[in-house]
This record gives sequence, C-alpha cells and structure tokens, in this order.
Amino acid sequence: PTVCGFFFFFYTKLWMLCVQTELVQMQAEVQKRIQEAEKNLKTLPHAARQHKVSKSSRSAFSVALRNLSSMNCYGPFNETSLIIYKHVFINLGGSYNVQTGIFTVPHAGVYSLTITIYAIVTGGNTLASCANLQVNGQVVAVVTEQTGRDLEDSATAVVALPLKAGDQVSVKLLKGCLICDNSSHYNTFTGFLLYATD
Repeated sequence: PTVCGFFFFFYTKLWMLCVQTELVQMQAEVQKRIQEAEKNLKTLPHAARQHKVSKSSRSAFSVALRNLSSMNCYGPFNETSLIIYKHVFINLGGSYNVQTGIFTVPHAGVYSLTITIYAIVTGGNTLASCANLQVNGQVVAVVTEQTGRDLEDSATAVVALPLKAGDQVSVKLLKGCLICDNSSHYNTFTGFLLYATD
C-alpha cells in the first residue's frame, strides 16, 4: 500500500471510531429520555386525579336578600330570625339552600365568608341593622350598626375559617333589628373555598 492509502485507511478508521462513539452517546441519551418519559407517564394518572379532585371540590356561593324593584325591609322581629337570601348570583356546587338560607359545607377546607347588611329608616322604624354569622349555631362574627341618628346604616364582616364537611353556615337577624333591600342588593351573603384540607 502507498502512503496515501495508509493515511486514507487510518483517517477512515478514525472517522468511523468517532461516528461510533457519537452513536453510543446518542443511544444513551435516547435511553435516558425514554426512562424520563416512562417516569412522567406513571405520574400522569395521579396528576389527572388531582385535577379531577380539585375541580370537583370547587365551592362558591353569593346570594342577596331579594331582587325587588322597590325597597323592602325584613324585620324587626321580637326574636332572632334566620335570614333567607332568595336572589342567587352563583351557587357553584349547589351547597347554598335558597329554601332554608343555609350553606352546607361540601368539603373540608378553609373558607372565606362575608356578610353585608344594610337598613334604611322607613315607616317610623328606629334604625337598627344587626346580624350575626353562625357555624353550626355558634356565632363567629357579628355586624351591627345601631346609631339611630342617621337615615341609613350598613356593616360588613369578612372571616376565613376552617370548616368540616357537613358544617352549616347561616346568617341570623338579631332581635329588634332590620335589613332593607331592593335590586341594588345591599344585603349579601358570600362564601367560597380557599383551599381543601381533606
């Protein structure tokens, strides 16, 4: 063989060795990516279940006292009375009952709850607007505005509470107090799940 043939043979052999090394490295990289993909596929059903659980655990409601064109008042009464909010803005999950005025907690978690009350002097009534937010009959927040010196009053309470599935949340109008509403929706009761704990 000639010198040129020797160099051609040597460089061809060297070139093939380089190609073979690159091929082995590529095969190792492909194998690594296949293993990662298989690992990700194994976690996919868990992620899908988590998404399904989080979607099914959504809970939110927002209601107002009434949706009447003219101002109407509820109360005052001689005893504390349950307020039944009839106008529904949203009732995601259907856990607020418009017949009873009670929100039954569907999933354990931390909930945000808000009540706003409003009253206006009508028909010689003295102004006393007051209510409380209750969980299972226990008072967790009180809103009251009883100045008696002005023509209208309002108050709001916002709380975040850990609640258990089945807990019952309601708003009660206190004895001697009144609330007034129309289509402006001054009196509202709102709650939503911040995050689930079960």
